[in-house]
Order: sequence, then C-alpha cells, then structure tokens
Amino acid sequence: MDKEKLVSELAFKAVRSSGAGGQNVNKVSSKVVLQFDLKHSAALSEEEKELLLTKLENKLTKEQVLILNCDEDRSQLRNKEIVIKRFLLIVEGALKVQKQRKATKIPRSVIEKRLKEKRSQSDVKQSRKKPRY
Repeated sequence: MDKEKLVSELAFKAVRSSGAGGQNVNKVSSKVVLQFDLKHSAALSEEEKELLLTKLENKLTKEQVLILNCDEDRSQLRNKEIVIKRFLLIVEGALKVQKQRKATKIPRSVIEKRLKEKRSQSDVKQSRKKPRY
C-alpha cells in the first residue's frame, strides 16, 4: 500500500460546518468531507480491496465509497489533515491481518489454586453459620 498514491486518489469537499466559530460558521466552509472510491482504486491490489471490503463493509456505501467527515477545527486545512490521518489509520487497521490464536491448556497449578481458593471461601462462609447441635 502506497500512502502517497492513496492520498492522491482521495476526493475532498468543503461544506459549511456546525459548532464553534460564531458568525464565522455561517460564512466559511470549514468542514471537510473525504470520499474514497474503493472499487476504482489503483493504489490497492485486488487482495487488499477484498480485505477492506470485508473489514469496512459497515462504513462503505452501496457504491463501495468510504465517506469521512471532519469539523473539529475552525480551519479547513487543519480539518483536511485530521481527516487524512483518520483515513490512513482506518485503512492500515483494516489491512492488518491478525495472528492466529493458539489454544493453550490451563496449567494444573492455576486450576488447583482456583479450587483451593473456592474451598477456603466455602470454609469462611461455613464458619459464619450457626452450629447445629
């Protein structure tokens, strides 16, 4: 995965933002909307596309477009930087293949320790009862 090539394929749109900024909010388009067309991407291989399709299926539209918004800052440029970082984190996280988990046997000492603790707890509770004559 080539980050520069990926970033060059991104489409940005500036929109009027809600939130902090006072009257400036009504005049300046500081919110940034990022769109990434996964289906037509040349920066990703077919295997990477398939992996992203499965991992990001909740975040993709029907046309396989990933849309991210950012209106955290008053500056359009800063919002663009934030949304690009967020996009790269999402893509890198989705492309990371998890290691296969190896099932391990619980050690005998751990089992014995748990049973001993249960017995001692049982004895404590038993000693609280009234004695039967």
